[in-house]
Amino acid sequence: MKVICIGRNYLPHIQELGHEVPTEPTFFLKPESSVLVDNQPFFLPDFSQQIEHEVELLVRIDRTGKCITESDARNHYHEIGLGIDFTARDLQKKCIEKGNPWEIAKAFDGSAVISQFIDIKEFESIDNLHFHLDLNGRTVQSGNINEMIFSFDKIISHVSRFLTLQVGDVIFTGTPKGVGKVAVSDRLEGWIEGRKLLNFNIK
Repeated sequence: MKVICIGRNYLPHIQELGHEVPTEPTFFLKPESSVLVDNQPFFLPDFSQQIEHEVELLVRIDRTGKCITESDARNHYHEIGLGIDFTARDLQKKCIEKGNPWEIAKAFDGSAVISQFIDIKEFESIDNLHFHLDLNGRTVQSGNINEMIFSFDKIISHVSRFLTLQVGDVIFTGTPKGVGKVAVSDRLEGWIEGRKLLNFNIK
């Protein structure tokens, strides 16, 4: 199982962090040890003072493919979910300044929260999905799939040029604006179209 994460896929989020707008999907990987499922609590690590939430729509690959065309991409997934890409923002900023890889800021244990998955047939339209994240009962991030710079199908096509996508691989497709710091005792709840898929505590 690979966890593939797309960066900088919502313009307002790019602007809030002061990054350049990409001309093609940018991706990085998280190891399987980063995966956190079943709404288990997330334990704040001791190596960062600024762990931030990034809520994202997820795609789970259910058909192996390499060099997949955009027109064929929809045949390689039938379920979506919701996830949190936890980021050690203080460490990430240092990595960027020094030109170093981001793994210590993005790939640590528990940093890839993954919800249950839902068949896309259960939604009225896969091209107009709203999702949001609540922190202690207050909405802090809100987005719609139609705001993405790169669609699910574009992402799958691009990534599969470099990596064979295998059954069970999960793709994090980018986060909207509103990322922010989490603290002990916070509660995070994530929703897609009114369905609560995430509901866990920070410890």
